[in-house]
Amino acid sequence: MRLFKYTGLAFAVLMASTWAQARDYTYSDAHLHYVDFFQETAGMDALLEAMASNHIEHVMISGIPVAKKWHEDEPKRPRYYAGDDADAYWYSATDVWVAAAINKLSPKQREHFHPFLSGFNPNDKNAAAHIQRMLDLDPGLWQGIGEVFTRHDDLTALISGDTPRANNEAMMKVYTLAAEHDLPVLLHSNITSKREKNPLYLAELEEPLNKHPGTRFIWAHAGTSAEIHRHQEEMPFLLPTLARLLAAYPNLYIDLSWSMLTPYLLDEQGRARPEWVALVERFPGRFMLGSDVVGRFDKLGEELRSFGPFLDALPDAVARKVAKDNFLSVLPKKSR
Repeated sequence: MRLFKYTGLAFAVLMASTWAQARDYTYSDAHLHYVDFFQETAGMDALLEAMASNHIEHVMISGIPVAKKWHEDEPKRPRYYAGDDADAYWYSATDVWVAAAINKLSPKQREHFHPFLSGFNPNDKNAAAHIQRMLDLDPGLWQGIGEVFTRHDDLTALISGDTPRANNEAMMKVYTLAAEHDLPVLLHSNITSKREKNPLYLAELEEPLNKHPGTRFIWAHAGTSAEIHRHQEEMPFLLPTLARLLAAYPNLYIDLSWSMLTPYLLDEQGRARPEWVALVERFPGRFMLGSDVVGRFDKLGEELRSFGPFLDALPDAVARKVAKDNFLSVLPKKSR
């Protein structure tokens, strides 16, 4: 009898170990910024080390399309764009830093990097022409466009010039160009403002989804942000809105970067919320993970592993698609 109990215990331990091993994930990071808001970076060696140490096989790599100004009247340089009231300004050279970093890699290393072009002003109807010039300058380098900053919390008010909208004429030209080149577009477009408890800006996203069915859109953290959550902890309209959009627009994909983790994917005890698990199961090919780190990579693995409880609540095949494969599926066919 004791032998039977021991055998049963051993079997349970073995099965638990096997399950734990089965739930070790390899990742694609669908949202990573090589530089920060001052266009500075820890460098490619640090990024490569972080990837190797954390089972991250592929990364979307982009710059930051704006640079934060250190104003003449400020005695100390701010550490982030929200550090003071000085402007930020559109900064095209961000793509130069990304291209230079990728071009220094070996051909084998480059297979793991998927550069997205972001250094353009989304209010300028010349933006599509600029993007075309960048594509011509480095043929075959760029695999996507973004992260494009449109509605973006307090950053919107700090950027010099007009507030960008995802459905303005300039961006419509960009979406057309993206479809012509088979490039996905990672778009930051807040679903609402800090205080409005309704999807105030949703039409700015939905119009291009409808008018550009041949363009693949990745919606950065589904229109959520930490700043919105400081004012309204949870947006109850987000889940039904996503369910409707995903059913209506097969060209929409969702980047589940950090502001989606809580209060949406996980509850206060860190357990996966069943209604969000059900949504991902309903659309298993449409969600991907992003760290959204900016220029520093020491917490890259931690950011992606934080989705572990949610991934573990999904069927194994679906979890692996979300962790790695779905991002790769939206890239240009020649890059897959």
